[in-house]
Amino acid sequence: MTESSIKSLLQNYKRGKVSAYKVIEEISSGMLESMEFATVDHHRELRQGFPEVILGEGKSTDQVARIAERIVHHGSILLVTRASREHYRAVKRLVRKARFNEVARTICANEHLITLRGKGTVLIVTAGTSDIQVAEEAYETARLMGNLADRLFDVGVAGIHRILRQSSKLRNASVIIVVAGMEGALASVVGGLVNIPVIAVPTSVGYGASFGGIAALLGMLNSCAAGVTVVNIDNGFGAGFAASLINRK
Repeated sequence: MTESSIKSLLQNYKRGKVSAYKVIEEISSGMLESMEFATVDHHRELRQGFPEVILGEGKSTDQVARIAERIVHHGSILLVTRASREHYRAVKRLVRKARFNEVARTICANEHLITLRGKGTVLIVTAGTSDIQVAEEAYETARLMGNLADRLFDVGVAGIHRILRQSSKLRNASVIIVVAGMEGALASVVGGLVNIPVIAVPTSVGYGASFGGIAALLGMLNSCAAGVTVVNIDNGFGAGFAASLINRK
């Protein structure tokens, strides 16, 4: 159940319109919804402040569409990550107002339910243009979770003057997400310029010895800049979620 639906239910109980038994029944039945291939956790929004997110990767188009329809029907914001255009077409048939971000590979709906909860701006910074796909996943996540979000693309250390010119923008953010492949050095540079949390996202972008993002991951984990934390390779969603938790009022 959503917070607003529980408030409405309790108000009706207070007014004598529903019984205590009905309140218990509604809350209990609204927690989980079993399907033959999934158990939709409708209670997650109350526990974590955001509904269950669907990982599209590894799921059929029918599975994604049917889970998405139940989340939207429940009155929650929809976010599907790692979605394909085929996933989107299937979701669109059941959720008419669904929107697809092809770069981020995300599907969302019920955007009118977004409530601004962040105390400042989540700034997403990429080292290169090749890192934008992961950055867009982080951006969509942060935005849907009720944050003001901004982007700063292609400011990596190969031309370090590019990031140095953006020092005021960096300092004005509340949380910074740094998305970088290759050796992942940009996270250390940004971490050394600001006094706010920096979340580093290693990407699988790079040549052979980058080992699919492991070089960037290890570089970020070994950052000499204090205050830099690291999520998994290509995990823009995880970075956007963590940034939102940090940025809440």
